[in-house]
Amino acid sequence: MARTVIVVIDGFGVGAMPDAGALRPGDLAADTCGHVLDHARDAFGRPLRLPVLGALGLGLVHPHRDLVRSTRLPVAAGRAALGYPGADTFAGHQTMMGADFSRVTVARLADHLDEVTEALTAAGHRAERLDGKPLLLVDGAVLVHDNLEADPGINWNASGRLEDLPFDGPGGILAVARTVRAVAPVARVIAVGGHADGPLGSYVRSGGGGTVGLDTPATGFYRNGGLEVQHLGAPLDHTRQLPSLAARAGVPVTLVGKAADILVCEQADRRPAVATADVLAYTLDAVRAGGDALVVANVQETDLAGHQQDTGAYGQVLEQVDSGLAGLLALLTDPGDRLIVTGDHGNDPAIGHAHHTREYVPVLIHRPDGAGVELLPDARSLADVGATAARSLALSPGGLATGTPVGADGEARGAALRA
Repeated sequence: MARTVIVVIDGFGVGAMPDAGALRPGDLAADTCGHVLDHARDAFGRPLRLPVLGALGLGLVHPHRDLVRSTRLPVAAGRAALGYPGADTFAGHQTMMGADFSRVTVARLADHLDEVTEALTAAGHRAERLDGKPLLLVDGAVLVHDNLEADPGINWNASGRLEDLPFDGPGGILAVARTVRAVAPVARVIAVGGHADGPLGSYVRSGGGGTVGLDTPATGFYRNGGLEVQHLGAPLDHTRQLPSLAARAGVPVTLVGKAADILVCEQADRRPAVATADVLAYTLDAVRAGGDALVVANVQETDLAGHQQDTGAYGQVLEQVDSGLAGLLALLTDPGDRLIVTGDHGNDPAIGHAHHTREYVPVLIHRPDGAGVELLPDARSLADVGATAARSLALSPGGLATGTPVGADGEARGAALRA
């Protein structure tokens, strides 16, 4: 029996990557883990209680005074660079599962207006700039624009009022978004339909990095009800990602929390949830079912606390996660079992803005049959996490689009597979 559980603490970074300041110079000071720990002493009058994360080696990865720097558990501990542009949950999870994001770029719509206009025209749409600005009005009703709610250049949107046209169907908002998706170099094109308080053109704003887009919260879309949204990710070969690789080998796959919404695997048992208590309960249930298993769980409330710039709430969720990890450790005791705790990007609630931060993330691997503690070198990409998980399930990492197993555990299992 081999059970591998990947717990992704959404937005849990352990320090800025060298290029973190390219967009915002201040982000070179980003340290989600460190700043949350620092804040806890003032907010709670005590250090955060994270005994399990400490035992898994978090203090070996982040030398904070409130983290233990030794452990008796057999673990491998290190950090991973993101391996994709920007700092994005969708791209982070897809990369972690073995997708190759090397062709995805951070780009303003302004730099691709001609090719997007040509694609829309070829599909039978009428596309023109709105008041000479670098965004497109399509068929007099749909705005194609930079997404102003994520970091500049990460996503583009196709937004329309449902009073003017349908979300789906021929000529609808989603059809426009799909045409844009076919030529867009960015990670996501998001189709958005809602009920606005006025003409969309009156809510166009400038964003960071020379972007121009719709101030979606100001339109009333979020408060007026009836919102329809569909995320169109960059074209990926999902058959060469970890969940599909495991399912083809007969390993039951369970996707929990946000992972159930953004990862593709037709055979997976999906358990969407936002509340951390539910995410942890579903994860424990999947492990208790017994037998071989791959479980990928996303704890979203840390990321939400980061967006709300609520350092205290972030710390409380971390303590809740730590408690849940204790339950998983008690179950994952067989040789071959693996618990991998990591993140998908940073989201430092103390950095001074509500966007994700481009940080290294921890890679903490519990190995019941391991020999002592192994300190891992920095992984070049989150894809290395997926490749390591593949090895833990005795699957060939070569079945993934990208990724290299890390540590002696991967090397030993690789030798066994070759034999």
